[in-house]
Amino acid sequence: MIKPIVRRPTVDDSHLPNSLPPLLKQLYARRGVMAEQCQAGLAGLLRPETLKDLPKAASIISDAIETNKLITIIGDFDADGATSTSVCMLALRSMGAYKVNFLIPNRFDYGYGLSPEIVDLAHQQGSELLLTVDNGISSISGIDHANKLDIPVVVTDHHLAGEELPQAAAIVNPNQPDCPFASKAIAGVGVAFYLMTAIKAELVRRQWFEKHNIAPPNLTFLLDIVALGTVADVVPLDANNRILVEAGLRRVRSGQCRPGITALLDIAKRDPSKAVASDFGFAVGPRLNAAGRLDEMSLGVELLMCDDMNKARQMAYKLDSLNQERRELEAGMQHEAMQKLASLSLNDDDLPSGLAIYQEDWHQGVIGILASRIKDRYHRPVIAFAKAENGEIKGSARSIKGLHMRDLLADINNLAPDLIIKFGGHAMAAGLSLKADAFPRFAKLFEQLSSERLTQAQLTGEIFTDGELPLQLMEMETANLIRYAGPWGQEFEEPCFDGQFRIIQQRIVGEKHLKLVLESVCGTMMFDAIAFNVDLKVWPDLQVQHVELVYTLDVNEFRGNQSLQLMVKQIKST
Repeated sequence: MIKPIVRRPTVDDSHLPNSLPPLLKQLYARRGVMAEQCQAGLAGLLRPETLKDLPKAASIISDAIETNKLITIIGDFDADGATSTSVCMLALRSMGAYKVNFLIPNRFDYGYGLSPEIVDLAHQQGSELLLTVDNGISSISGIDHANKLDIPVVVTDHHLAGEELPQAAAIVNPNQPDCPFASKAIAGVGVAFYLMTAIKAELVRRQWFEKHNIAPPNLTFLLDIVALGTVADVVPLDANNRILVEAGLRRVRSGQCRPGITALLDIAKRDPSKAVASDFGFAVGPRLNAAGRLDEMSLGVELLMCDDMNKARQMAYKLDSLNQERRELEAGMQHEAMQKLASLSLNDDDLPSGLAIYQEDWHQGVIGILASRIKDRYHRPVIAFAKAENGEIKGSARSIKGLHMRDLLADINNLAPDLIIKFGGHAMAAGLSLKADAFPRFAKLFEQLSSERLTQAQLTGEIFTDGELPLQLMEMETANLIRYAGPWGQEFEEPCFDGQFRIIQQRIVGEKHLKLVLESVCGTMMFDAIAFNVDLKVWPDLQVQHVELVYTLDVNEFRGNQSLQLMVKQIKST
C-alpha cells in the first residue's frame, strides 16, 4: 500500500542550543524536544516518589530481605518480562537478597500473568512474597488466591488498569488510577528499575548495607537491560524513556555491556561499540522474544543474568536457532493469512476496517507478529487467533493510530459480556481469549466497532517525512550525526526524507530485497539504496526510470569500507 507523504512543517527551534547543528536542531524541534532535554542525562529522570505505592512496595520487599523470606519474581514471557525479571534478580542479589528466584509462566501451559495455578506452583516452592513484573494489574483471581494462602503480592506493571484492581499488598503502575507519575509510556522494565532504586534507598535508610558489610550497588549496571526491554516492548520513547535507553546504549558502546546482550549483538552481526536503539529493536529483541514464543522464556532470563561469556554465547546460539524457526513459522502463517484475505476478492480499500483472522493450526507464540505484519500491510487494526486449550482460542491484537485497542475490547465486553473470557493490554497492542465457537460473533463485532471509530483517511495511513534533504547534506557525516542523535523509536521517529531520483541500476538481492543505484535529479550525485521485502510482482521493473522515495540515511559497511546508503521506506514510480 503506497501511503501519502506528509512533510513535517518547519517549526521554531530557537529554544534549542545553538551548539546543535542546524539540521539536528530542526529535527529535534519538530519532535517536541525541549532545551533541558538535550543534556539531561540520568539526572533528568522523573523522580521515583511520584510513582504511587513505590515507598510502600520498597518497604514490603525490604522487610522480606531483612527477615530472609523467599521472594519469587513472576515475569511475563516476552522481552519486557524477561528484562524486568533479570533486572530484579540481579538488583536484589547485589543488595544481599539471596533467597530470590523467578517463575515465567509458559504461555502454552499457564497463559499470561499471575494465575491461581502459578500461585500454587510458587507456594509449592516455598515462596513467601510474590513480586510481579510486567504483569499483575489484571491478575484478580491469582492475587485473591495468593492472599488466601497468606502470600503477599507486590505488583509492578505498566499495562492499563481495568475497572477492578487486584487486592495486592502494593501496586506500582503509572497507569493505575491516581498515579501522578508523568511517564505513562514507561515499559515494565522501567517500572521494575524504579522499584529497585527505591529498595536500595530504603535499605540504605535502614543501614542494611553497613550491618552486613555489603557495598551498596550502583544500579546503573542494569541500564543496558533496561534499554533493551524498553526498546523491545515498542513503548513510546518519551523524554523519560529516551534517557533510560540512551544511558543503556552508552554502557553498551563503552564495553560495559552484559555478556548476554553482547552475545546476542555478536550473533546478529551488530557492533556493540556502534549500537543504537534499532539494534535492540530489530536484532536483539526478536531473538530474546523467540524463547517465550516457542520455548521457555526462562532461557532468556538466564542469558541476561549470565556472567560467563562462553555460556552466554551458547544460549545466544540457541535463541538464534529459535528465532530462525519463528521466522519460518511466521512466513508460512503470513502466506496463509494473505491467501485468506485474497479469497475475499476485495481491493485494499474494500477490506473491513478491522480484521479478525483465525486458523486452528497457527502457532500461538507467533500470532502477535502475524497481526503486526498484516496491520502494516493493510493499515488497519488486526487480531490474529490460534487454538488454545479447553475449546478456547487466544488472540493477539495490534492497532493503528486512532483506535485504542484495549478500550475497544472493553466496549465489546460491555456489549456482549459472555463473549470474551479475559483481555488486557495497551492502546496499540492487546491480548484476549474466546471460546472457539464465539469467533464469528466476535469478528463481526470487532469489524463493526472498528468501522464506527476509524475514518477512511485513518485507514489509508500517512507517512511523515522531514522533507527533502539538501544534496550537500546527503553524506556520511549527516548519516552518523542522525544515527547517534537518538535514541529513535516509537513516537520519536528516526528522521526520514523524501525526494525524486533517477534509477541507474536495479536488481534483487537476498531473494526479495531491491538493490538500487540512484542518481539525483540534477545528475550531480550517485547513491546506493536498498528496499527490503519488496513486492516481487512489482519490482524490479526495468521500464521504471524515475522514482519518488521515502528513505533514511545509513552507513553501509562492507569489507572494512564505509559508504552512504539510502534505506528505502517507500518507493513509488513516477
